[in-house]
Amino acid sequence: MTRFLSLVVFSLLFVAPATGQDSIDLMVDGVGLSIGDSKEVTGLRLNFRDRAMRRVTGINATIWLPYNNHGGDVRGIALGLPSTGADNITGIGSALMAVAANEDAKGIMFGGVTAGAGNDLMGLAAGGLGVGAGRDIKGIVTGSLGAGAGRNLEGIAVAGLGVGAGNDVKGILVAGLGAGAGNDLVGIAVSGVGAGAGRDVTGIIVSGFGAGAGRDATGIIISGLGTGAGRNLTGISIGGLGTGAGDTLRGLHIAGLGVGGTNVRGVMVSGLTAGGHDVYALSIAPAYFSVDHGGKMRGLSVSSYNRIQGEQKGVTIGILNYARKLSGYQIGLINVASNKDRFRIMPFFNFAR
Repeated sequence: MTRFLSLVVFSLLFVAPATGQDSIDLMVDGVGLSIGDSKEVTGLRLNFRDRAMRRVTGINATIWLPYNNHGGDVRGIALGLPSTGADNITGIGSALMAVAANEDAKGIMFGGVTAGAGNDLMGLAAGGLGVGAGRDIKGIVTGSLGAGAGRNLEGIAVAGLGVGAGNDVKGILVAGLGAGAGNDLVGIAVSGVGAGAGRDVTGIIVSGFGAGAGRDATGIIISGLGTGAGRNLTGISIGGLGTGAGDTLRGLHIAGLGVGGTNVRGVMVSGLTAGGHDVYALSIAPAYFSVDHGGKMRGLSVSSYNRIQGEQKGVTIGILNYARKLSGYQIGLINVASNKDRFRIMPFFNFAR
């Protein structure tokens, strides 16, 4: 009996077009069951592929996406066997293959392959391969390959390969390869390869290879290879090889090979080298510490070779300590202060004021 009823319903999906009718309706005052391409229904609507649908309040079940992006609005449940779509979907959208809204999708959307909206996507969305929105995403989205928004993303996005937004991200990004924002990222980004933002980052970034910001980064940045910021890096950074900032490096910064910035304020710990132009910091670098010509050093540096080509007002501890202008203390095997007339080169200890 169930098989017979299913066959009847499926057959009726094609009867209306064949007889020149738009739909077969079993409704009272627009409420009930409609089979075919009806315009407005409150209740249950069944159709092969929509062309004339304007509004459905209830359940709209289709087999394929609308003709030529013609949609209408669905408020309730949009079902696709295997795909479904509308101009706007508010409620639940579910399909074996694709759920698509030409404009906005609000609610819970699940597509076995894809789920998305041409404009805004709000709520919870999952796609077997990808999830996306042409403009903004607000909510939680996940896709085995990718998830993203053409403009802004607010919420949580998880994808197997890449996740991000063309403009700003506020929330949490998790991706197997890359995660980022074209402009600003505020929140948490975790990626297997690279993570960052074209402008500013505020929050936590963890990446297997590289992590950073085109302008300023504030927070915690950890990467297997390198971390950095085009301008200022403030907070805590850990890079497997290097970490640095184009302008000011402020806070605690650790790297396997090198740490540096034009201006440094805080603590630098490097497995090999460290330096900058104006360094007011504690610096630990086993091989080499450097301050550029005309720069200043304040604080403490521990390194085999401390080379201060500007002014030193602090303490250097190493095997060889050199300062073009010493106004502090040198402790090491050989200590050189070029600005002193007497005792310019001293063993073990040197100082000047």
